[in-house]
Amino acid sequence: MVWRANRVTDRYHKLMAGTFEEANMNSTVSGTGRIRRATLRGGMTFVGGLALAGCEIGMPGSDPKQGGSSATAAPGAAPQAIAGASKTATIELEKGGIITIGLFGGNDPKTDAPNTVKNFEAKANQGFYNGLKFHRVEDWVVQGGDPKGDGTGGGQMNSEYNEREFRVGAVGIARGGDPRINNDSQFFIVKRDSPHLNKTYTNFGQVTSGLELIVKIAIGDKIKKISVK
Repeated sequence: MVWRANRVTDRYHKLMAGTFEEANMNSTVSGTGRIRRATLRGGMTFVGGLALAGCEIGMPGSDPKQGGSSATAAPGAAPQAIAGASKTATIELEKGGIITIGLFGGNDPKTDAPNTVKNFEAKANQGFYNGLKFHRVEDWVVQGGDPKGDGTGGGQMNSEYNEREFRVGAVGIARGGDPRINNDSQFFIVKRDSPHLNKTYTNFGQVTSGLELIVKIAIGDKIKKISVK
């Protein structure tokens, strides 16, 4: 069964409507995993790191025919329960504020990503993420967890795919051009519905509180600490 938004994400969706267009991207990836050249539909070409950890992904546009919800929430909203979440991650921002995430560490291949959650938990509780920054911020996504701070760092691990949808507040893992291999530290949080990522990126968590903080994250903002219980 394909996962549907629960009451918390439904609540966010009703607060603000957004739009986006999935663009086709053809990318040339260097040996370091960084995008050197990317061509979007319509002939526009960008040079530089335009993908999750230097990966090929669709970029959002503004086609009103493809609607998507944007992230917004009342300041100080209490964490909400997420169906299927086995653990909770807490991200403390250096500039103040706490984001909580329900993690899907169960053993159902349709809904969970247990190895990804186990790896994230181990790194977080060992202090790996302390002081690392968000190196990528766009209108639809924030990305951090790179020890180098530029989108080229981190190791490798096997990908895990499930049927959860990348709705507002979904948390995923960055990867390179090989869909079988994920980055082992870089994670991203989507600020709007991103169905072009469904089943092509590992979905391992859902924000339960702090969406109002995520939309205010700027490039260079630092993670003070991440803990998982």
